[in-house]
Amino acid sequence: MRFVVFGAGGVGGVVGGRLSQHGHDVTLVARGEHLTAVQADGLRLESPDDSVTLDVPAVASAADIDWGPDHVCLLTVKSQDTDAALNALAAAAPPELPIACVQNGVDNERRTLRRFANVYGVCVMLPSTFLRPGVVQASSAPMTGALNVGRYPLGIDELTNDLAAAFSGATFLSDPDDRVMDQKYAKLLMNLGNAVEALCGTVDRDSELLRRARREAVAVLDAAGIVVAPKGHDAEQRRHISIRPIGGERRGGGSTWQSLARGASSVETDHLNGEIVLLGRLHRVPTPANALLQRMAAKFVRQRRPPGSVSESELAAMLRE
Repeated sequence: MRFVVFGAGGVGGVVGGRLSQHGHDVTLVARGEHLTAVQADGLRLESPDDSVTLDVPAVASAADIDWGPDHVCLLTVKSQDTDAALNALAAAAPPELPIACVQNGVDNERRTLRRFANVYGVCVMLPSTFLRPGVVQASSAPMTGALNVGRYPLGIDELTNDLAAAFSGATFLSDPDDRVMDQKYAKLLMNLGNAVEALCGTVDRDSELLRRARREAVAVLDAAGIVVAPKGHDAEQRRHISIRPIGGERRGGGSTWQSLARGASSVETDHLNGEIVLLGRLHRVPTPANALLQRMAAKFVRQRRPPGSVSESELAAMLRE
């Protein structure tokens, strides 16, 4: 099994780096200054316990891969970049290529299934950071994170087990799950807080704004008849994920916070809070808190505002207007 990791940022860089470090054939698809840095100096993977520089092949495009029957693509781009990645893959890769969506959000697998027949969902619990070209950080050690996997929309097959075994041998917790999308919907509820953290700088578990966004989501998913993995389903795995400082510095924030910190041209909020807004409109369930977070995240991107430059009280006031 040869891995092509499409998207070498925080998730893809760490997953691809760990797989390469543990003997797997890995090629990264990256872009811009990050691609240039990895090609010139290798991929720097930093963690609380050690830092290594890995000689991982990196290319700019799916067209640069000599695709074979033993390739598996790990799709690790942000959800807003999925369609562009699929266009590139469909133009270069065979239609039977297995693609595992190692992504937050719940619509990537469906979009991928339009183009490729063999699709897998991976529920990602991975505290990682990507802020500098050529460098990714894994904040949990000795276990890097959890990557549970299942065939989409349902089921387990031989490749599911092979992927779980590869992840498990590369410092990840990984279980095959025939209903992996139930886990991904549970993760979606957690990821609704990404926008709050990015906009306000911190996330208070007692935040009324965050609790309201999640209450809206629960009502929407219930109205849509969508099954969500029960609270605590991943408690045993989470017990082994220990976030610690790297080089004396604590992790700044999650993926949306990092996008704003890098000055990215887009964030993933449309596919997280925006997923709840979409389902709410389809099923006539109001979602004002999630709609506000979606709008404000887009505004921050347009105005190039740094993370943490609005308070929760200001957002709450906007919600009351």
